[in-house]
Amino acid sequence: MKRVKKGNYGYIKSQKTVRLLRSLLALALPLAFFIAGMILNHGDRKSIYTLVAIVGCIPACMSITSMIMMWMRKPMDEALYKEISERAGNLTMAYELYLTTYEKNLFLDATAICGDHVACYTHEKKENYELKEMQKHVQDILANNGYRSDVKIFDQKKAFLERVDTLKERKEEFEAAANEHFKPYDKYPELNRNEVVRHLMMAISL
Repeated sequence: MKRVKKGNYGYIKSQKTVRLLRSLLALALPLAFFIAGMILNHGDRKSIYTLVAIVGCIPACMSITSMIMMWMRKPMDEALYKEISERAGNLTMAYELYLTTYEKNLFLDATAICGDHVACYTHEKKENYELKEMQKHVQDILANNGYRSDVKIFDQKKAFLERVDTLKERKEEFEAAANEHFKPYDKYPELNRNEVVRHLMMAISL
């Protein structure tokens, strides 16, 4: 099975399999300790093996929770991906990002990054205030990391594609303006500004 990296089309489908296997392995390890303890102690559950098995269930439960969240997520439609990727051309793009906060979650089919501008599209129909809250959430995180950006989340494909066209047409202008005050990211100094913003967007996604 080919593992797809986060931010690329096909990530959701790939992660469903990856997280299922990871969860099964995480469950198998504490179960193996428990069975080994039962055998070595002739059926007596009161042993260090049982304690290790119980503690080992904690990461297993966390893995299962992550797996369930991913399995509830429908992958991006292939036709939509082809339409957007062809339209985006050489823009820095990220696909299938599942933004998570303490209160709200939002699936972004596509995200275009160009200089100080970030345009996102979700096929999910949301109230305007919900989109504004998520926009502010993303803007705050980028700003807190030193990369102030104008973030706009669209739930209308036509409006998003029009914005993509504008970013593509003015790509050199927007990137040149943003790079005047660009400071490399400490953890990944080799990344350019667009790539840093893409990395931060992925960091706050499931």
